Amino acid sequence: MEIGIFGFDSTVSGLTANVRAARDQGFGSYWMPQIFGLDALTALAVAATEVDGIGLGTSVVPTYPRHPMVLAQQALTVNQISGGRLTLGIGLSHQPVVEGMWGISFDHPLRHMTDYLEVLMPLLAGERVSYTGEAVTGRGEVEVSADPCPVVIAALGPRMLELAGRQTDGTLTWMVGPKTLAEHTVPTIAAAAESAGRAVPQVIVGVPVCVTDDAEDARRRAATAYAIYGQLPSYRAMLDREGIEAPEEIAVIGGGAEVAERLEVLVEAGATLVAASEFGTAGEREATREVLVGLLG
Repeated sequence: MEIGIFGFDSTVSGLTANVRAARDQGFGSYWMPQIFGLDALTALAVAATEVDGIGLGTSVVPTYPRHPMVLAQQALTVNQISGGRLTLGIGLSHQPVVEGMWGISFDHPLRHMTDYLEVLMPLLAGERVSYTGEAVTGRGEVEVSADPCPVVIAALGPRMLELAGRQTDGTLTWMVGPKTLAEHTVPTIAAAAESAGRAVPQVIVGVPVCVTDDAEDARRRAATAYAIYGQLPSYRAMLDREGIEAPEEIAVIGGGAEVAERLEVLVEAGATLVAASEFGTAGEREATREVLVGLLG
């Protein structure tokens, strides 16, 4: 089973130590979100100089506040520093953030991402771009000596999945369960990639994981920690597709054998990589890591 670690780190030194530990334990990749703490690409660039032998990914960088030419510069710089180990995960974020916090219009998000990719993807490939879109315009080139990095989109709805399949290397999901993966996510993105003549797309599935002796208490804690995902429309739609009420039901919680079985179900549903976000007490996190290490390979 291909497993990566989805880590939330508050310091660059902590991130570097956690990336090194994941590498030493045999994990193939480490994924870092871009929320309101460290800048993910900057932090991963520093970690890359200290730790080799493990893939690094963003999960995900919001597109609205960064012009695609700026993001291409950043991503290629990190890919140069890391020796080609970066996977660039990008996403729209959410209307309350984009409009409420940044004061940017969230109208026509699919058009925004379509235009964004028309500028970003050629630049990452070392090409000059001249594109005038309804939402994004880009003219020029980026002169960074680095190989292109894979790009995945945080795609949930059908039209965004189709866009991801046609123009990128895959998708990175969060709060998506096995039924939705098997019946919606995987077939939609795979069909789009095939029709565009692209390779089979990556389906990177981010999921909260906790190995515990008290599953009921862990679910209560998860209900508090992940409550927001039941309220944001895009995630709410995925929970509804799965036929569940609350985001804590997506979390993989239980004893070691149960957790292993539920992660295997995600792989059977089409996940090419499970990005495990460990949560719980220190002891639960230690137990979770032990189970995850045992599933590698």
